[in-house]
Amino acid sequence: MALFPKRFADAVQKWRVPSGIALAALFALLADPVLPTLLLGLPFCLLGLAIRAWAAGHLRKNETLTVSGPYAFVRNPLYIGSLLVALGCVIAAARAELALLAGLYFLVVYLPVVELEEQHLAELFPAFRDYSARVRAFLPTLPERLPPESFSFELYLRNREQRALYGFAAVYAFLILKSLWRSM
Repeated sequence: MALFPKRFADAVQKWRVPSGIALAALFALLADPVLPTLLLGLPFCLLGLAIRAWAAGHLRKNETLTVSGPYAFVRNPLYIGSLLVALGCVIAAARAELALLAGLYFLVVYLPVVELEEQHLAELFPAFRDYSARVRAFLPTLPERLPPESFSFELYLRNREQRALYGFAAVYAFLILKSLWRSM
């Protein structure tokens, strides 16, 4: 049973990336970073980017049901990685209200998108139902065994995951410059 109307989920899916870019820009402008918060947030961001990279290096969109790499532990590692990057940026920004904004964005945007994507995967791959019964959506589980597939840098590039790294680098560089500017 769907939690979100399909029309809403489709609209959110369409506007997910542009709205994320707009949110990142607003976030950077409203942020009040200082060196300690930048240093505290960075490990969360790097862990999130690493999880996203690991996931992208296993993901074969619409070709096969991906169950290797981080997908052996959790069904939505890309979103978990994004959540960790957002958490790191919230910490770096040093503004509590931005945590509420980021949390609201994840609830309104990512939950309907995940539901839509999982419906698509269930239609595309009959094995998805068994996979989703074994592996939770957001809380990692320990698999009985790890699939043998290994990370592919070619897949990482094909999935254009480097764009997440570039986006993070731009936002964090802006936060660092803003922190330096304010300390002058």
